[in-house]
Amino acid sequence: RFVRQALAASVAALALGLGWGGWHYQQLNHQGSLQTAFNERRQVELPDGSHLELNGSTQVQVAFSTGQRHVRLMAGEVMFTVAHDSGRPFVVDTAQGSVTVTGTRFDVRLEPASTRVAVEQGSVRVQGKGASLAQLTAGQGSHIDAQGQVAAPYAVNTGALTAWRQGRLVFDNATLAEVVAEASRYRSQPLWVAPGKVAQLRLSSTFSTDDTDALLRALPSILPVAIKAHEDGSREIIAK
Repeated sequence: RFVRQALAASVAALALGLGWGGWHYQQLNHQGSLQTAFNERRQVELPDGSHLELNGSTQVQVAFSTGQRHVRLMAGEVMFTVAHDSGRPFVVDTAQGSVTVTGTRFDVRLEPASTRVAVEQGSVRVQGKGASLAQLTAGQGSHIDAQGQVAAPYAVNTGALTAWRQGRLVFDNATLAEVVAEASRYRSQPLWVAPGKVAQLRLSSTFSTDDTDALLRALPSILPVAIKAHEDGSREIIAK
């Protein structure tokens, strides 16, 4: 946990080479990186008082200066609670675009070919690599596709989307492909489903992030599928 009063300790940590945990403070700049393993959740307070909640398999880089606050999401998902500072916008960058705020609460998730944004409180500006952009308010979401195009705002259930913060996976008419992608974040062994009709089957249910095997046990009774175990420890979902 990083607090504003601990800057001197952060410098010492960096000098000792403590990997992702090292922050350095130089000419009013704060820089560092954070990373979580699969099925690991972590809460971090930044020097400006903003809070980050990192989902599993997440990697971010942070760069603060006197005029800007930048976080680059390299992988995974983060719930941001941003301290208000109208003179220093808070910008989250991804491969597809950026999200800009001065103070609010929102979630950003990096998908294989897109960036998903959902706002719980306040408002944010979502901008693609080109001129495409959208302004989101509480209860709205959007996404930036691989070409940098921003989708028009749409209603989202932020409670369901961010249930991972309480260790839950909440699926509301999700495709099996989406369920597998989400559950895989919390498994040490691969879980997959081949593209096609099976992957497009839909599911509404709630499971624990700490017991994704319960999901695998339940699936054959919910959908016309079976679970195939492979010698390498991976699991494949196939048609029954």
